[in-house]
Amino acid sequence: MTLRFGTDGVRGIANRELTPELLVALGRAAATVLGADRPFVVGRDTRRSGPMVEAAIVAGLASAGADVALVGVLPTPGLAYLAAVEDSPAVVVSASHNPATDNGVKLFARGGRKLADEHETMVEKRLAEMPGDLPDGAEVGRIRQLVGGAGRYVLHLADALDGRRVGGLHVVVDTANGAAYDVAPSAIREVGARVDVINAAPDGLNINAQCGSTSPDGLRKEVVERGADLGLALDGDADRVLAVDETGALVDGDQLLAILAIDRLARGALPGSAIVATVMSNLGLRHALAGAGIGLVETPVGDRHVLAALDEDHLVLGGEQSGHIVVTDLATTGDGTLVGLLLLDVLARSARPLSDLASVVQRVPQVLRNVEVSDPAGVAADDRFLEAVGAAQSELGSAGRVVVRPSGTEPLLRVMVEGPAIDRAEDLAARLAGAAVAADTP
Repeated sequence: MTLRFGTDGVRGIANRELTPELLVALGRAAATVLGADRPFVVGRDTRRSGPMVEAAIVAGLASAGADVALVGVLPTPGLAYLAAVEDSPAVVVSASHNPATDNGVKLFARGGRKLADEHETMVEKRLAEMPGDLPDGAEVGRIRQLVGGAGRYVLHLADALDGRRVGGLHVVVDTANGAAYDVAPSAIREVGARVDVINAAPDGLNINAQCGSTSPDGLRKEVVERGADLGLALDGDADRVLAVDETGALVDGDQLLAILAIDRLARGALPGSAIVATVMSNLGLRHALAGAGIGLVETPVGDRHVLAALDEDHLVLGGEQSGHIVVTDLATTGDGTLVGLLLLDVLARSARPLSDLASVVQRVPQVLRNVEVSDPAGVAADDRFLEAVGAAQSELGSAGRVVVRPSGTEPLLRVMVEGPAIDRAEDLAARLAGAAVAADTP
């Protein structure tokens, strides 16, 4: 059997690409590589295929001698938290913001941290070698329910505010019919907010369906109609969040990073006076941070790169424009509900509307083109294409940027152009897309 980890675990169409047979083998391989000396904490999101996928991977874990503690439906960061406090590895059955037909598996090492690349490679290699000798009798793993996990996670989230309350702020929460449909509203109410909830009736098929962080238009309308102070849009496994201000305007991950960073710097809670963001973060974030005296460490796209940079530079705050934000002194992975609570805390202490706080980031027009080519990495290194990229960057000067990166999962070259005028950015992006296609032609 073969399997490859992507940027955030394993994903595919449940019961076609992710078959029970493959998942049993993956469970065995994970137990062999990560060890069976501590129980695996296992949870899932609300997809119809979730119990099937969970059953298969749990069977594989127990088959390899690992004990399993089942949590049920809980967000990815909730599983990571329980893994940390239980000093255990964890398995999350979720495809995050993907549609309901997909599912996936995320593995966390003991202590609730995502697997390093070398451990993923070891799991892939071990998967190809399975099954081998398997235990029997008393050596087969035990499977039990972990009672109270969701409640412990809710209290952990509320504790992040150190006892502070949010003064009755009115928030609309869109849970995307996903894993946080219950715990996110509970945690936000716990700190004193007035909470209205939308898209919190999961039926197994409506997760991420025209709702949540990938489709926030409904939330924008609800915030305005209900006269709320803000809205929070989670994705299916609640490891990311976008916000909506009181006027209905979207507040993205770049703006959230700036708000949290500036607040932490003022409170002396931003080690290194710097944060981490990816190359795709808007130039407006860079300008806002520089104006506030905050440094920026730039990484490739992907939360694993953000986490690695946070560790290496001993920083605590980093994330992506998508709203996947990590606060490492409070969590081991991105946590949308946690970030939402921290945002509410800033609003309550500052007594400023979110539109005002978010205005610190003046977004530079940004155009992204996904160009279909046969060899994305080859095109990205082609001399003719690089010459075109250099010419475009020269035209923009310090007022803009060109970022080019090959997709790691699709035959696409991603071309991003930022510039002071949207028309100019679109023109340069179109020119570079043409240059990429030309460079891909034999």
